[in-house]
Amino acid sequence: MANFPFQRLQADLAKLIAKTPAGQRLISEPELAKQMGVSRATLREAMRSFETQGVIRRRQGSGTYVVGKVPVIDAGLEKLESIETMARRMNLEITISDLNIEQFDADADSAKGLGVAEKTRLTRIRRVIRADRRPAAYLVDILPESFLKPSDLPSNFSGSVLDFLLARGDKLGISRAVVGATNAHADVAKPLEIQRDDVLLKFESQLFDLKNNVVDFSVSYFIPGYFHFHVNRRVGSS
Repeated sequence: MANFPFQRLQADLAKLIAKTPAGQRLISEPELAKQMGVSRATLREAMRSFETQGVIRRRQGSGTYVVGKVPVIDAGLEKLESIETMARRMNLEITISDLNIEQFDADADSAKGLGVAEKTRLTRIRRVIRADRRPAAYLVDILPESFLKPSDLPSNFSGSVLDFLLARGDKLGISRAVVGATNAHADVAKPLEIQRDDVLLKFESQLFDLKNNVVDFSVSYFIPGYFHFHVNRRVGSS
């Protein structure tokens, strides 16, 4: 029974969100906390579950908005596919924004991810994937400049490095990914139009060629509510 007041708070918030039109801003946190009779800290904790469901979204310096029903990309993790490929299969239209392509010298993290020496010249591609014009994911791909130069990408680059490499005819092997949850830091929160420290799903992946060289080190951040990933596994030795 100790959690009953908190559960009641979540139920009250659910009712408020349900009757608020999509795209409309909720009243400010101080006002809402006062209306609900709780502290701002307790209110934020209760609202976090709705954020992870993709029902509401906080925008830095603007407030908390109700999100309408969003298209969910459902995909298995057994086969590596681009978000664009998944979306096409489901007849969903997605776009990219905030595209940034640059060259830089490898720091410790990128050097480790690619298995190269620090200061190696690299190409970095950052962009936001939008579903129904709303930010859904922030993708970062880092590749050796010797493998991909910024000038190699076409002016109408779709946002998928994987699809570009496959179309170019590169012989790719396997991909290894570490999946977990993380809090959004400033560089990710701003383009995704969310608050710092909001919870995101994070994929950190290495893409190998047939000679077992890492040709792409990528970090992808997904806003909960837009993606449903699953894994199909065999039981025992069957």
